[in-house]
Amino acid sequence: MADDDLEQAGPIDFVIVEFPAGQSNFSGEMADELVKLVDAGTIRLIDAIVLAKDENGDVEAMELSDLDDLGPLAALEAELAEFLAEEDVANLAAAMDPGSVAGVLVYENLWAAPFAAAARRAGGQLIADGRIHTQAIVAALEAEAQAELEEEGA
Repeated sequence: MADDDLEQAGPIDFVIVEFPAGQSNFSGEMADELVKLVDAGTIRLIDAIVLAKDENGDVEAMELSDLDDLGPLAALEAELAEFLAEEDVANLAAAMDPGSVAGVLVYENLWAAPFAAAARRAGGQLIADGRIHTQAIVAALEAEAQAELEEEGA
């Protein structure tokens, strides 16, 4: 990216989606949804890799170009920057359980780019960000519902 492109860039995020040993069921639905996000201009995919961590903790990283039958991802693969370095891969894989397979996506939030650029022009800077994972919200709602049931039964 050129300096001018960086001035207009949106926040860059990554996600890791892990599948436990024997449960990596890639139906194609995830790929279809990713393509929809890119086609709609919501995100720009910067890098995508697949990590496989064996039972000994050894990790194999595969770029999309290393995989057979990319299906709808074939159109996106040509645009990837191969952004992640070997050290990044090691850090990402540290979050994985042995025997699992994970997909890693690095993407620019195009929807946020105009706001981010306006904030930079105004002299602002992002000093923190975070994410509340859906699993945490579901767990909290389930715990609240269980507490209400117990309270009613008491």
